[in-house]
Amino acid sequence: MICTASEAAARAENLVRRYGSGPAAVTALAGVSIEIPAESFTAVMGPSGSGKSTLLHCMAGLDTADSGRAWIGGEEITSMPDRQLTRLRRDRVGFIFQAYNLLPVLSAAGNITLPLDIAGRDPDRAWLASVVETVGLADRLSHRPSELSGGQQQRVAIARALVSRPAIVVADEPTGNLDSRAGAEVLDLLRRCVGEFGQTVVMVTHDPAAASCSQRVVFLADGQIVGTLDQPTPQAILDRMRALGEPEPRGPGPGPGPGPVPVPVPGPGPVPGPVPVPGPGPVPGPVPVADPGPGRIAQNGE
Repeated sequence: MICTASEAAARAENLVRRYGSGPAAVTALAGVSIEIPAESFTAVMGPSGSGKSTLLHCMAGLDTADSGRAWIGGEEITSMPDRQLTRLRRDRVGFIFQAYNLLPVLSAAGNITLPLDIAGRDPDRAWLASVVETVGLADRLSHRPSELSGGQQQRVAIARALVSRPAIVVADEPTGNLDSRAGAEVLDLLRRCVGEFGQTVVMVTHDPAAASCSQRVVFLADGQIVGTLDQPTPQAILDRMRALGEPEPRGPGPGPGPGPVPVPVPGPGPVPGPVPVPGPGPVPGPVPVADPGPGRIAQNGE
């Protein structure tokens, strides 16, 4: 097991998760053990299909492992009844997803306080004001999601994840739908959540630049942890990912490139001469009428 602090916000022992059965079965997690220190920012990376999101979901109680154990704080969640697990997720885990998952009929303020409203709890006004100020949404609280940019919607999702003061915040590709500027703002917010609010953040990402904002990167391959990297840099992360067989990620988009291959256009060619028009030709003579022969009698004027 990876243990880097005496106090853990979340941990797992020998998690196994399979999908399907028989020859078509896929093992997403093959005995993963990990500990997430409290008040830390951890990124999880690996090639596509390595089990990153499955690990996050099993540790946050969104998915159930086939075997192994998982804890949030000091509470084991793998054998927890559904109703109790739902309450724990609502109160102790903050979720940030790539697709924002905001309710379109609610304002930004309504989306932020939604977990507390469902629980029947009043928000801590001082804490709520601090969160709203930190994410920079004070002048957007009355706006609905359709009236907000992608970056603003993700900031609403971050505020919603923080409003209940969770034990851990799990972020699954939180910058995946954002441009580079909005993505950088979201990553800065996540980093501030750790430094200023003492939160614990675990983030799945494919982006080495995003992962380099964390304090530690955990690498998965084929459902197993294959390494970690403390105080990561984008280049060091790229080197690790290349070693795992992951192709180098593309940048923000292709440049103008050499331009399209010219298509040859035929020239005008020689000017065609006049099209010959046939003359009237010889005037046809009378059409010969066949002799009816001796055995035929002409009738009706024939």
